[in-house]
Formats: sequence, C-alpha cells, structure tokens
Amino acid sequence: MLMAIFSFESPSQWHRWRLLALLSLSVFINYVDRGNLSVAAPVLTRELSLSPAKLGLLFSAFFWTYSLCQIPAGWLVDRFNVNRLYAAAYTIWSVATLMTGFAHTIAALLTVRLVLGLGESVSYPACSQILVRNFSEQERGRANSLIDVGAKAGPALGTLLGGLVVAYWGWRAVFIAAGAIGLLWLAPWYVWAGTGEVVPGESNQPNPSLLRVLGRPDALGTSLGMFCYGYAWYFLLSWLPYYLVTERHFSMRAMALFGALPFCGSALSALVSGWASDRLIARGASVTRVRKSFVVVGLLLCTLVFPAAMVRDRSFALVLLTGASLAIGLFSSNVWAITQTLAGRAAAGKWSGIQNAAGNLGGVVSPLLTGLIVSRTHSFLLAFACAAVALVMGAGAYLFLVGEVVPLTWQQDKSTALIE
Repeated sequence: MLMAIFSFESPSQWHRWRLLALLSLSVFINYVDRGNLSVAAPVLTRELSLSPAKLGLLFSAFFWTYSLCQIPAGWLVDRFNVNRLYAAAYTIWSVATLMTGFAHTIAALLTVRLVLGLGESVSYPACSQILVRNFSEQERGRANSLIDVGAKAGPALGTLLGGLVVAYWGWRAVFIAAGAIGLLWLAPWYVWAGTGEVVPGESNQPNPSLLRVLGRPDALGTSLGMFCYGYAWYFLLSWLPYYLVTERHFSMRAMALFGALPFCGSALSALVSGWASDRLIARGASVTRVRKSFVVVGLLLCTLVFPAAMVRDRSFALVLLTGASLAIGLFSSNVWAITQTLAGRAAAGKWSGIQNAAGNLGGVVSPLLTGLIVSRTHSFLLAFACAAVALVMGAGAYLFLVGEVVPLTWQQDKSTALIE
C-alpha cells in the first residue's frame, strides 16, 4: 500500500521524498517532546504535589511561546535559509526536552516548557515552505499526510513507550531519553537537506506583507478553523492520558497501550486520506470541493469525543475516541494543502505561521480551561462538550469563510512594505 501511495520515478523525486521523510520524523519527535508532560503527569503531579489547575498551567505554558512565535517564525522562513533555521530551532527544542528531566520546581518546569514552545514554533511554517517548493498540487495531500503521520505517531508511540518508561524508570527518564536521542536527527538533516527543487512552472511573485496576508478573508477562515481544531486536538493531546488514569481508572501500563490507539488511528487515517484526496484531484475533481469536504467532514465526525465521555463502558469510550481520531486524519491531511495552495511559495511561511498561531491559541486556552473545569466539577464531561462545540464552529469557518482553493496572485503593497 505504501508503494502505491508514495512512488519514486527518478533520483530527484527520491531526494524530495527523502527530505519529506526527515521532516515527518522531525514532526514525530516534535510531538513526542511536547506530549511527554502529558504522559508523565499522573506520576509527576504526585511527586511535585500539583493540583489539576497547576497541571493545566504547565500544559498551557508551552503554547504561550509556541503561539506567539508562529508569526515571526513564518516571516523568517519566507526570508532566510529555511533548512538552517529549522536545524537551529530543532536543537533548541531538543535541549529544552532534555533539561526538563532535571527540573525540580514548577518554576523550572514552566521555563523549559516556554523554551520548548519557542523552538518548536518554527516547525510548521518551515514544513509548509519546504512542501510548497518541492511538491505540486497533486502531491500535497500525500506530502501533508506524511507530515501528519509524524504528528499523530508522535503522541501514539510517545504515549506507549513513554508510559512504559515512566512506569519502570520514573518520569525524569522519559525527558532525558527523548531529548538525547532526538538530537541524533540533526546528522542526516545536515547531510541530506540541500537545496530542494522548486515546483515546475511556479512563477516568482512579490513577497506579500504580513498585513496583506492577514487582510485576506480566507486567512481569517483558516485561522479560525485552526483555532477550533487546536482547541479539541490539544485537549486530547494534553489531557487524554490523565483522563484515562484518573476518570477511566486505567493503570499506567494500560494507559500506555490504550491511550496510544486513538493517535495510531489518526495517523493511518491521515495517510489514506491524503492519498485519496490526491487521487481525486488527479482524476479531475475540483480542488476546492475535495480539500474542503475532507476538512469539514473530518471536523464534524470528530465530535464523537463528546459521547465518548458520556458512556459508562470504558471499552466503548475508547472505540468512540478512536473513531474521533480517525476523523481527525481526514482534516489534518488536507488542511495544510489548502493553505499552501492559497498562499503559494511567496507567502506559505507567513500564512502558515498566522494560521498555526491561531490554532495553538486553542492550545493555550484548552489545557488551562480544562484544568479549571476539572478542578471545579471533578469531571471531564463539560470539558469534552466544549471540545465538541469548538469542532462544529471550526467546520463552519472552513465551510463559509474559506472560498475557492486556488493560487492567489500577490501584488506588493508599498504601504506595508516594512512588514514584508
């Protein structure tokens, strides 16, 4: 199946897909590093005597710098050598992960989480710029799906292996191991990440300013949609392990196994959905209809998270959570392809930075609000309901605010040239 989805017809194509594989691996490591705190939370909270509200603060802290730095990161990757910038950012977040294992106070944990967010903020703007330069419209569903496999496999394997590491060696070991092993990625990146090919036929356009991108109604729609998705996604990423242990009464070992299932389902779904959307477009289907249908249907089906919190049987709850995660793959394999098509090479970094900043503001709000809800109500039911409402709002944003998915023609605006 993988051979059918990713085929190599020439050495240059092999180089492009090899570069993409490295990007996917970096995103995998990215999500392992940001998700380790969730895996360690049931043990860490006991050792440091943290309330759910304080734990929510720690979950949220990562997104403060991650969200705030998205827009400058997007500007940087559009203006400078994206490969070198990405390597520097990767080094910063890996060292921050490693140092988390040596933190002994909540202040120290807050500091390393803020640095982690700073480093990881470059990831998605850089990936979008590299994909726009190297992959055509008919390939971007598959390319983005492979990036998303990394994003979903990270929490899946991180929850599985991280949970076992915490169970046997303690919570500090999971951060030290992830940070040290993750730094090994830099070696193949420096060897293979040369100058990639530009998509044939793509014309050079003026470099639009941040204000011009922000003024696009489509940018408003994709940003609002990503905020709503980010709220639900980071709710699951941050709180699912804690929820399974404290409310569904799974052991740490059982949580490591069953907590990984929804993320595995999402990764598989993203891979298949990216291939399917590209095939439909290659056969002549409307890019707008295909991309938006996958995105909107994926968000609406993900509302299965709410009944998952309502059912008493924990096995059925896991089935519903896995179904919701399968729906996430429909969305995540196509959402960045929409942005990359609209923005083009001239603005892919900026637009992606703006959109991901909005998406990760959901990551600021969701973990913090969930911690407050659980502290006040001693239940996750209202927290799951909030996630479902956000998903419906996100589907509406993509359906009604994002217009035709076609490459935009950018014209330089001299009045905003200082914010290029």
